[in-house]
Amino acid sequence: QVQLVESGGGLVAAGGSMSLSCAASGRIFNIFHMGWFRQAPGKEREFVAALRWSGGSPYYADSVKGRFTISGDNGKNTVYLQMNSLKPEDTAIYYCAAARSSRTIVAVTTLYDYWGQGTQVTISS
Repeated sequence: QVQLVESGGGLVAAGGSMSLSCAASGRIFNIFHMGWFRQAPGKEREFVAALRWSGGSPYYADSVKGRFTISGDNGKNTVYLQMNSLKPEDTAIYYCAAARSSRTIVAVTTLYDYWGQGTQVTISS
């Protein structure tokens, strides 16, 4: 089992920045991909960003490309999501996820085996 705990959500004005963290614990040696997803009220959960735990180029949704940066610290077993130039439409609950599979369909929720509890991000206009 792998446990994921997100932190760093809150309220910020449009145009501002926010950083999220996801601390992983447990059998993390099984993890191949780490990802961030978000879910706004009344909408489906959507992909935000992902990376391979061992390194390599990250993946981003078009809606956040150039504004968000995903990074990982293997020593701390933590994945980060730096969010800049935030927009009201970025408001959602943000979830961290971990996948054991090496398949590159990182935008698909069913790839992921473990999920955090989510953290609320609210962007005011």
